[in-house]
Amino acid sequence: MSKLVVKNGRVVDPSQDLDRVCDVAIEDGIIRAIEKDIERTGSEEFDASGLIVAPGFIDMHVHLREPGFEHAETIESGSRAAASGGFTSICCMPNTQPVNDKATVTNYIVERARRVAAVNVYPIGAITMNSAGEEISAIASMKQAGIVAISDDGRPVMSARVLRRAMEFARALDIPLIEHCEDLDLSAGGDMHEGLESARLGLRGIPRSSEDVMVARDIILAETTGARYHVAHISSKNSVEMVAFAKQRGSPVTCEATPHHFTLTDEDMRPYDGNYKMKPPLRERSDMEAIRKGVENRTIDAVATDHAPHPGDEKMQEFERCPFGIIGLETAVGLALDRLYRPGNVSLPHLVRLFTQNPARILSLDRGTLHPGAPADITIFNLDHEWIYDVNRSPSKSRNTPFHGHKFRGGPMATIVAGQIVWRFEA
Repeated sequence: MSKLVVKNGRVVDPSQDLDRVCDVAIEDGIIRAIEKDIERTGSEEFDASGLIVAPGFIDMHVHLREPGFEHAETIESGSRAAASGGFTSICCMPNTQPVNDKATVTNYIVERARRVAAVNVYPIGAITMNSAGEEISAIASMKQAGIVAISDDGRPVMSARVLRRAMEFARALDIPLIEHCEDLDLSAGGDMHEGLESARLGLRGIPRSSEDVMVARDIILAETTGARYHVAHISSKNSVEMVAFAKQRGSPVTCEATPHHFTLTDEDMRPYDGNYKMKPPLRERSDMEAIRKGVENRTIDAVATDHAPHPGDEKMQEFERCPFGIIGLETAVGLALDRLYRPGNVSLPHLVRLFTQNPARILSLDRGTLHPGAPADITIFNLDHEWIYDVNRSPSKSRNTPFHGHKFRGGPMATIVAGQIVWRFEA
């Protein structure tokens, strides 16, 4: 019988409107009590004095690359990076090889994660077979096998007819549909945001309209079908406004933002540096400010990393040839503290909600709370700890990040999964 007491931390749990200094008692992987001065004979103790104790953080948008692209990342390495970033649960996108479009692949991911993952891993199934956008995948059997949502992330569903049918399936099965919003005809051949910076660098642009028209189409289809619809990695000021309008109408629409989109703009890019190439691309300052405002006014529901590992030999090609995507599991909490909490855009409870209660609600997970009886997943972080991110010490197998050498103030100190300390900060 394992026992752990987290002592003297500031417990912040928005699901209970809780924000006070107290102890958290854990037994056999379950939260047993949250009280002052808990004494548990025979319990291991973790002294959280001066630290924030929160429900385990959830990243609802991660690429683990396994099966098929284990040279870039594996379930084991990606989950270890998640733990060191303060995440206790991650949701992996289906663009593997083979694509997670059937129960056999879902079963492999679930079983592999059970054996080697440091944190909870929840698979997301493909909307269409091979994510080709044509034939609906085996959604019902994948749900039975363990998927928590469907998405063709990395590939938008271009056919409105196919997406409508998928939304009807998703509603019937009560799972959300997560869409990578990009009109491929508008973005074709683009490498970065279309604007003054792309013209200056002589690179082909991806207009914000390529995202906007898909968000508009999908919101209409979500209202038509009643499906729970989630916009992945929102990046455009117009898209944020459309999601806000849909919510005012009572539509079942949610969205997420990535740390790089509320931190960087196309003006911050180092010329022709593949570590700044992602999709959707870094956009203009007005877009970044709209995303920050959307987080503040709760239009944006969650912070998710879109952790997208690529090995160095792929990312070090010419900018036009290298793949889109950056890693982000270890820098997300620090960037959110730096750019959202510290400037006063959001309160600490709301920041925690973006990583816990909201993604758990969107995905119908039994996580995101420290309520007694809940699984004992806990993220412990420091508001003032100063540290420098060294990507070469990352557990991830890839190094593609624009934040190497970035100095942070505040970040994770320990990650607890099912009552076990799976990672803790060591100087």
